[in-house]
Amino acid sequence: MTIAEPDSSTLTRDRYDRLLEAAETYREALVVRLCGEVGVRPAELARLSSGDIDRVTADPPRYLLRIPNGDFEEHADRDTPPDRTRTAYLPTDLQRDLERYVRSNDIAAAERIFPVTPRRIQMLVSDVADRASERANDDSLSSVSSSDLRRYFARSSLVTHEINPRVVKTAGGWKSFEALESYLSEPTDDAIVEAFEVVEDGARSTDNAAEMRDDSLVGSILAATDRCALIRLDSDGYVERWNRSAVSTLGYHAGEIVGTHASVFYAEDELTGDELEGKLAEATTESPLEDDSWFVHRDGSRFRATELIVPLREEPGVRGGYALFIHDISNHHEQLESERSRNDRLEGANAVTRRFRSVAQELLEASAHDEVETDCCRALVDGPAYQYAWIDRTTRTGERQNWRTSSGIDPEAADRLLPDTWDGATAGGDAARRPSGSEFDDNPPEFDDSPPTSSGVGTDDVTGTDGGPSTGPAAGEPSAGETVVTSVAGQVENEYVEGTLARVCVSYGDTVYGTLSVVTDREGAFDRDELAWLETIGRQVGYAIAAVRRRNLLLSDTVVELEFVCRDEQSFFVDASAQLGCRFEIDSFVPVSESTQLYYVTLQDGSPATVFELAEADPGIDDCRLIETYEDGWRVEFIVEGSSPTLTLTEYGVTVLETVVEGGTATIAAECAGGADLRTIVDGLRSVFPDSELVGKREVERTVQTAHEFREGLADRLTDRQESALRAAYFGGYYDWPRESTAEEVADAMGVSSPTLHNHLRKGQHELLRTFFDASQE
Repeated sequence: MTIAEPDSSTLTRDRYDRLLEAAETYREALVVRLCGEVGVRPAELARLSSGDIDRVTADPPRYLLRIPNGDFEEHADRDTPPDRTRTAYLPTDLQRDLERYVRSNDIAAAERIFPVTPRRIQMLVSDVADRASERANDDSLSSVSSSDLRRYFARSSLVTHEINPRVVKTAGGWKSFEALESYLSEPTDDAIVEAFEVVEDGARSTDNAAEMRDDSLVGSILAATDRCALIRLDSDGYVERWNRSAVSTLGYHAGEIVGTHASVFYAEDELTGDELEGKLAEATTESPLEDDSWFVHRDGSRFRATELIVPLREEPGVRGGYALFIHDISNHHEQLESERSRNDRLEGANAVTRRFRSVAQELLEASAHDEVETDCCRALVDGPAYQYAWIDRTTRTGERQNWRTSSGIDPEAADRLLPDTWDGATAGGDAARRPSGSEFDDNPPEFDDSPPTSSGVGTDDVTGTDGGPSTGPAAGEPSAGETVVTSVAGQVENEYVEGTLARVCVSYGDTVYGTLSVVTDREGAFDRDELAWLETIGRQVGYAIAAVRRRNLLLSDTVVELEFVCRDEQSFFVDASAQLGCRFEIDSFVPVSESTQLYYVTLQDGSPATVFELAEADPGIDDCRLIETYEDGWRVEFIVEGSSPTLTLTEYGVTVLETVVEGGTATIAAECAGGADLRTIVDGLRSVFPDSELVGKREVERTVQTAHEFREGLADRLTDRQESALRAAYFGGYYDWPRESTAEEVADAMGVSSPTLHNHLRKGQHELLRTFFDASQE
């Protein structure tokens, strides 16, 4: 079909858009569009109602306009009788605009949308045309009428959209094709030949032609993707034919693959030739057969695909076979595996979080050192996060541990999982269990008035071993304070176990109580976040151990008085007293942080300047200063970074009463709760300061000072004026914040001067604090 060329006066798309832009009201735009895009006449517009809109399909929505017949005498076109009813196509976007206009003007379904005469509609189009002509400076636009708009509808339908002329005639309401001939030119010879080319393609039957169209459609769909292959197999599974998309899917060309058994497409570990024959036989009985398998490209790379095997119907003279459809789902499979892996990681993280939360709850309820360790291990393995957990207590003797607390695994069996390079951790038998008794328990030393000597209980006596103290872990074994992650494997209770082990330090401040080890078979276990949480658990267990030791000391009716001797040069005061021949008496030490303490020391038989010079070279002393000078010595302040014998004992729940360092030996008097584990305390001290020993212990009843006795003792220290000044200041609101009374007001009330009041207050406060912090000094 050849379309006649438009002349200069024809309403083109560009000129139509200018006309539409000149419409100043919603109604004007609708009138122009209904004439130019639906082909409605003015008389038809005048009798059109919203009830004439008919939705013929719902998905997607499509609309027709049922134009009613009428008796109006005004007709712009005489090619259709006035009583004829016709159907026009209503574009979806125009329907929405028309519906919006109807709703905004509250027009009922039976009411006319444009309640005017056809002549008024023609005038409305003329007004819009004049306006468009002025704006576009195009005189030809002023002559556009509703008839021109219908002609624009006919041309755009036939030329632009190439709609069937019969459909255009019906939708536009033309009586015959003669009204449309002006838009169609006489066909040329080439046009005639092109139109009848289909006749030369073959005289196939209608059914074969329909089948060919269906095959062409399927082929086009398959050819449009490189992830689908359609292969025809004979009854034995050999390739007979395949489509072009199979080339890109599998990588083979038809010439090299036809006649090859289809098992070549499958991964070797997925399917063999015999297994494929069984799958084809199964497809025959359970048609079709659908499955997911691993396939291989020509270059050997694997991909995941869905296969569909359908047996072909046997026809007379045609040998039956199978159709094999392969759809590459590698991307989907990778995404699915990624989501599964992510889900597994989240499940693992949730399981770990639940275990950590359970550990925290157990630690809050524990009341003893052993109970802390046992409850921690049990809480960790009470779920899928970890299979085994154990805590090794730190010691510096010939064996790496004195005993082990475990859950999920016997203490001896844990050694079978540890790497061979951890020589110090492979001791089995009694070395992994807490001894039931020792010389230390049966023959405790007693205090004596004579100076301590080396004849007291030593390292070997406390540990119950024959080896001397070691200076560090065995060769190849990580240090106790190091976080370790390693693969482990071994036989545990007739089962071979493979997994990952993580070991973290159990510590409080600078004191290491031991190590916590956990084993899991989870993939991707112990990432940075999990290790950070596990290290936090190690610190929490250390805090809990220190807390229960201190609580037991506070609540115990009996205490054990202890005397330690430390000759280890790692202690600054031991080293300084040996080098300078001076004497240190530690009056008090105040913790500033986990690793920093303030020491207040009385120095004798030495020069502060010499001591300060030695302290500057020691990395463990951050700063020092002279506080006060006495007749026979000095009071000195030291800021100590890191561990010290007194701090280590404190972190094991021991209260240090007195510390004297002289001649390279520190003698420490302390006390702990009656039920405290002395072995753990001694081993803990030796783990940091190996050249240390317990030289005596004695169990005594705790001396309790009542509040009344404390007040009576304080009253004996205060003068009458000091007590009066403290009472007046306290009850007068001097110590409140904000203050209720100033010092001057309190002094006036007492009848003394302000300096005198401050003198009494300062001395009274000093006696009060001295009684509280240093009751042993008179």
